[in-house]
Amino acid sequence: MKQLKQVKFSNDPILTTEQLAEFYGTTADVIKKNFSNNKDKFIEGKHFYYLEGATLKGFKSQVNNVHLPLNKFASHLYLWTKRGASRHAKMLGTDKAWGVFDQLEENYFNPKPQLNNSGLSPELQFMQGVVDKLAANERNQHRLENKIDGVSEIVATSTMDWRNETSHLISKIARQQGNTGESYKMTRNDIYDEVDRRGGVSLKTRLTNLRRRMAEEGTSKTQRKNTTKVDVIAHDKKLIEIYTAIVKEFAIRYQVWNEEY
Repeated sequence: MKQLKQVKFSNDPILTTEQLAEFYGTTADVIKKNFSNNKDKFIEGKHFYYLEGATLKGFKSQVNNVHLPLNKFASHLYLWTKRGASRHAKMLGTDKAWGVFDQLEENYFNPKPQLNNSGLSPELQFMQGVVDKLAANERNQHRLENKIDGVSEIVATSTMDWRNETSHLISKIARQQGNTGESYKMTRNDIYDEVDRRGGVSLKTRLTNLRRRMAEEGTSKTQRKNTTKVDVIAHDKKLIEIYTAIVKEFAIRYQVWNEEY
């Protein structure tokens, strides 16, 4: 990572949206979209600052001589604190984002005084290197423990209350992909397709047949319309097991333990 000159607002080191996107290997639009879909998880003054009007004008003057990606015609600006940058790393959930955040935390948000090791003995220089390595390992271990705990919790999902538990996991997966109705629908459909493949069935055909039987039994049109492929799965113990296993696999693939921040 290139050397950054620390820029502060209200005594907090901050980064712009464009900087986060560049460092995390994504686009500004993705950062903005993730924020828009998860505004309830961000607190102004804690995770970000929103600048407009005279405040924005004053900030632009303050950083006039600093190489900061700013649109001089922008009517507003978001500035991200360390906590805000951390939440964006969690939402992206990539190894690159986490690795870069570690560097930002150590070298930008909380820079340590630069020690001149040249005057230290070889033994003390070696010990300093060991301490730095242990600190990095501890951060990596903490992330690994969080991952292990998350996977263990997902694996522990049982078929006793499978409908509620799988629905909860699917909602988390959808939130990882943008938290929209479309992302939830796409996740469901991908899971249903995998159930068809592994179970050697057609949930669509079974749903049509189930609704037809319900009609013959006098079930209301509204109730038939509200019957879904999950109801089809509920009639087959084998499909329940397949469906639950697939939902777990999707949850692990999308690392949903990073979803709650």
